[in-house]
Amino acid sequence: MSRSLRPETRPDLRPAVAAALAEAVAADTIADEARGFPGWIAGFRGRALAQGIAPGVFDLAFEGVTFQADVIRRDRNQSEFVKPIWDYLDSAVSETRVQNGRAALAQYGAVLTRIEARYGVDKEIVAAIWGMETSYGSYRGSAPIVDSLATLAYDGRRAAFFETQLVDALKIIQAGDTDARHMTGSWAGAMGHTQFMPSSYLAHAVDFTGDGRRDIWSDDPTDALASTAAYLAHFGWTRGQPWGVEVQLPRGFDHRLADRSVTHLPSDWARMGVRDMNGRAVRDYGRAAILLPAGARGTAFMIFDNFRVIERYNPADAYVIGVGHLADRLKGGGPILGGWPRDDQVLASAERKELQERLTRAGYDTKGVDGRIGPDTVSALRAYQSAVGLVPDGYASMAVLRRLR
Repeated sequence: MSRSLRPETRPDLRPAVAAALAEAVAADTIADEARGFPGWIAGFRGRALAQGIAPGVFDLAFEGVTFQADVIRRDRNQSEFVKPIWDYLDSAVSETRVQNGRAALAQYGAVLTRIEARYGVDKEIVAAIWGMETSYGSYRGSAPIVDSLATLAYDGRRAAFFETQLVDALKIIQAGDTDARHMTGSWAGAMGHTQFMPSSYLAHAVDFTGDGRRDIWSDDPTDALASTAAYLAHFGWTRGQPWGVEVQLPRGFDHRLADRSVTHLPSDWARMGVRDMNGRAVRDYGRAAILLPAGARGTAFMIFDNFRVIERYNPADAYVIGVGHLADRLKGGGPILGGWPRDDQVLASAERKELQERLTRAGYDTKGVDGRIGPDTVSALRAYQSAVGLVPDGYASMAVLRRLR
């Protein structure tokens, strides 16, 4: 008897075949692009020399530099899916990271205390950034920075940005702070214990050890930690002010007030019923806004100017909250007490664009469709939510998208 091969029971290999073909085509495309890399280096050499890079420095730095196909793949294949803030924080402020951070504070407490005294930035904030960026120096990245930046500049998608970073990397080498062989970091060009891009390094790195070099790459994190504090101080860190405080909102709170543009003193917020998780008024550290990173169903924070300073390191709300909360845990604070809408489905890039398109078609102009939930989209979303009787928290949820469909 011949064997039956029923289509409904056979594995569908088409998606796998399609993915394999797409990967093969992409690999061929990248290989084709790589052929022009030596010619690009020759052209870039002239541009670098015109910006003050010595010929000998350039030639030594580019000795053995190769096109990094993996860098291009990683740059082009960054996921369109955004991790929910609760999942992000579970990882960013895990018990392991808290315990490792306390150990790092114990080991480097003396130097961090001196850094805090010099720059006025809480040592726990500096340590938290260190923990978030490289797990306290345990993984600083091993990609050759000159190779990576040259590849990204040659690729062309963000050529001007990466070429500027590459010239700045050569300036660092020329200044003698490190050499090309030891200049390693992430595939995207961030370097050292606290992941400085070359331009940020040139502007803000400091030689705290006094050895004549701003060394953020070595096993000793001193210069990197001091450079991070100097960076935050430059952008206006306020000594003694928290980044934010977890708060509880009163019943009937007008969620339109939970907007970065609406600021009051904590004592004024207290008169509106906004209090800390112990039911007390938050101290008057300065004007503050209410942030609902996961909408009305999630945790609420009262955020201060120092929140915006941390944004200069990374503008994502989740990152800033992660740094701030990790710092609080390193000071002995407890976990976040408020809940998260863990049953929520976070919108992917295509769905965020669909939300913007549908809001605009419904008469609530988002001022463009880019998949980024910025102030214009939040404003349009709040107006729509108010019009249809939803809580106007401006949160881009799957429930709102389904309502618009």
